[in-house]
Order: sequence, then structure tokens, then C-alpha cells
Amino acid sequence: MNSAGPKADGAAAAGRGGLLDRLERIGNRVPDPVVLFVGALAATWIISFLLAGHDFGLTDPRTAGPLRVNDLLSLRAFAAFFAGATQAFVTFPPLGLVLVMVIGVGVAERSGLVGAILRGVLTIASPRLLTPLVIIASIGAHLLADSAIVIMIPLAGALFYVSGRHPLAGIIAALAPLLGLLFGNFFPTGLDALLAGFSEGGARLVDPAYQVGPLSNYWLAIATAVVAVPLTWLLVERIVEPRLRGVEVDGPAELMPTAPEVTAHERHGLWAALATVLSLAVALAMAVAPASSPFRAPDGSLTGPGSPLMLGMIPLLLVFTLLPSLAFGIVARSFRTHRDVIEGMVTTMSSMGVYIVMVFFAALFTKAFADSNLGALLALKGAGYLRALGLPAAVTVVGVVLFTAALDTVVPSASAKWALLAPILVPMLMSAGIAPELTQAAFRLGDGPVNLLTPLMAHFPLILAFCRRYVTKFGVGTLMSLLLPIGISYLVFQIVLLLAWWGLGLPLGIGGRYAYP
Repeated sequence: MNSAGPKADGAAAAGRGGLLDRLERIGNRVPDPVVLFVGALAATWIISFLLAGHDFGLTDPRTAGPLRVNDLLSLRAFAAFFAGATQAFVTFPPLGLVLVMVIGVGVAERSGLVGAILRGVLTIASPRLLTPLVIIASIGAHLLADSAIVIMIPLAGALFYVSGRHPLAGIIAALAPLLGLLFGNFFPTGLDALLAGFSEGGARLVDPAYQVGPLSNYWLAIATAVVAVPLTWLLVERIVEPRLRGVEVDGPAELMPTAPEVTAHERHGLWAALATVLSLAVALAMAVAPASSPFRAPDGSLTGPGSPLMLGMIPLLLVFTLLPSLAFGIVARSFRTHRDVIEGMVTTMSSMGVYIVMVFFAALFTKAFADSNLGALLALKGAGYLRALGLPAAVTVVGVVLFTAALDTVVPSASAKWALLAPILVPMLMSAGIAPELTQAAFRLGDGPVNLLTPLMAHFPLILAFCRRYVTKFGVGTLMSLLLPIGISYLVFQIVLLLAWWGLGLPLGIGGRYAYP
């Protein structure tokens, strides 16, 4: 099945001109992401050498001592780098998550469960409604943290493929809110509590009794999510899909999802899978419900720091994927022997080879950049410039959004950025009458859109690998040209929403304030 149809005709080609088309051509001449990561690694080494030994007059909030850039070209630094390179690769956060989840996804695909679910969805919803359904599901999947990427992106691509739409449009529809709209949420997440803790720490440098609640930005987060659904829907169907009309789906046939009629055996298998999921959910709920549950953090919460439930989320998701898939395969008779199960794992894992190679070099760059302290230098210098400008409150808040977005190109982790910035920005803006909750909201709005625009993002290799399952020659430039309008639109729309929300005096969240004191 070729859901993209024939090559674009003259009219379609005409619709692909302009800035985005030039960006695509330029971007596709950019070297492979592996080369980009190697180049970034070399640049980090050189810059660290040039800046090492300089006194920047800055205090590192993590150590309370002077901020120093570490020279990575010294023999001692090289010895430490090579000694830790393997560990940096095997502990690279996205790697283990992806490979563990791929085992369950492989069994689900081989059993036929994925195809049966897709066909079931298509009997309920029109193919034209798939876009908003995928967007809403992706926003809700923020609860699953990074594991949502491994679940939602391939599922969205498969949904679009079997419905006769281009699978890459489905991938973009899922990817955009997952990585570009980190603030928009329907439900509270663990990140809310984590960032609020940093905000409170920064606030107490000025007011020792100040408290920042984890839901202090909740109402704005919900509004962001709600408004993002029609915006993303419009961007995917009016910009992304037209640009994909001439992109042929030529991936391996054995990896393509199918959508024949659901058989009687498959219907029974779906009921068996559902019963398995419900049984697992009940068992997990009973295990975590008691106040003394070993799944709880030391403070008694299920999502607090050190919670075994949160730390074990990836293996738990594997169980919730693997066991229902086994139940489906046995009842639907798609699994005859245990070898069928193993084959499903191996087939899907074998398609991750390119991803693993890219992750190796991404991990080396990430390690070097962290070891150099360049990220901390950029964050602290940028915050200092923002303070020196002395702009009006609204302009300063927008400056925080833009500064965060710019910093996101080199420090993608929200917690890492806010750990550095909160002790500086929060007290600085409190002295200007801006409450910590508003500063935190500005930071969170800026943290995300640029994720869609940089090939140095940690998940970029995985996204490219999923895209190449459908379009084998899919290039970096094509992906960037599809994501650029969405990333810019997200940034602009969130700034406008924040200013409008603030101007109307609507509540930021539970206990959230705009002004201090």
C-alpha cells in the first residue's frame, strides 16, 4: 500500500515552493546526524579549551563556587572522557527506554494486536478525525514522560498509513505536541512538582517562607493544551500533508501495518487483551494503594522523588504491552509457538540499528557538553544580560520565554535548565514585582518549541528512524521543513496566550500569582 500516492504533479510541486522548500533542499544536503554530533563534539572540545581558565565573574548555583569552564582537550580530561564513554552510551536516558519498549512493541506488532486496534479505531472515527485524536492522545501521553514517544509516534504513523493518509503526517501530528508543547497538559505530571521545587528554592533566596505549589501553573497549562489542538490540526492538514504529497512510501513491506477486516479470532483476542490490561491495572492499583506500599516514595507519594513506581515505569509499561499482546496472539492464533514471539522482538529490534549508532555519538556529545560546563555558562550569562536590560514586566517575561527557547538548543532538559536558572531568574524577577509562578510559567512556555527545530535533540535519532521505516531516504531537511512552521507557531501562540491570560487576570493555577509581594 502506498498511502502517499504517485509522485507530485505540477500543481503539487508548485505548492511546495518558497522558503520551506528551500529549507528542505538545504537541510537534505546537511550531513547525517552522526556527523552533526561528531562536529558538535569537536566544537565543544575546542571551545572548552579556549574558555578554560577564564574568570567569568559568575557563581555556579549548583556548587556556590565560581563558575569555570573545564578544558576537555587536556590529557586528564581525555582520559576521563574515554574511561566514561561506554558508560555514557549505555546510560544515555533515551536508549534504555527505547530498547526496552521496542521489545513489547515488536510482540504487539507480530501478534497482530496493533493492526487489530488500528482497524477498530478506524471503524469508530473517520480518517479525517484521526489528526485531532492523535494530537489529544499525545498531549495526554505527557503523563508517560519520554516513553510516550516510543508509544505514540509509531502508533500514529501506523494509524495514518492504514487509513490511506501519509504515515509521516501521523508521526508529525504525534511528535509536535509530545516534544514541542511540553507545558500543555490535561493532567498534572511529575515534572510539575520537580520544577516547582526549583522555583520555591529560588524564591526562598528572597522570601524564606515562600511556597510554590506543583499546580501553580495548572489552569494555564490546560488552556495551552486546549488551544493547541485546533492549531496543530490546522498546521498538520494545511502545511504538513500538502508537503508530503510527493513523498513516496517505500519502506520494507514486512514493517508496514495492514488493515483487513477484523476476524472473529481477532475480536476474541481483543477481548482477551482488554481483560489482561484491566487485570494488570487492578493489580497495580491494589499494590500502590496502601500508604505503606513499597511503590511509594519516602514521603509517601506515588510521584515524588525516589518513587519506585516512577523509577520502574518503563518495565511496567513493557509488562502492560507484552502480556496483553501475548494474550491476543494466543487467542487470535497468531502465535503458534514461542518462536513467533521471539521473532516479533527480533524483527522490530533489527530496525533500530541506525538509531543505536546515532545514539552512541549523541551520548558522547551530551557527556562532553555537560563535562565542559558550557551549558551552565550560557544559562548564567544569558540570565545576566536579561537582568541588565531592565525592561518592563511584560517584555521581561517574554524575554524569559525567548531566552529559554534559545537555550533549549544546547540544554534540552527542562530540569537541568531550571536548576540553573531558577536561583537567578526567580529572585531577580521577584525584585521587579514578578511572582515566581509567573516566571516559572514563562520558562515552561519557552521550553519545548525549539525541540522541534534542532537535530541535536536527544530523541531526534529515534524520530528519524521511525520516519525511515516508511520513507527509506527521508532526510534531515525534510523533517526540519515539516517541523519549522509548527515550532515557530507554538512559540508565538504560547507568548500571545500568556500575555492575554495575564492581561485578563485569569488564574495561573492553584495558588499561582502574577505579582510579588
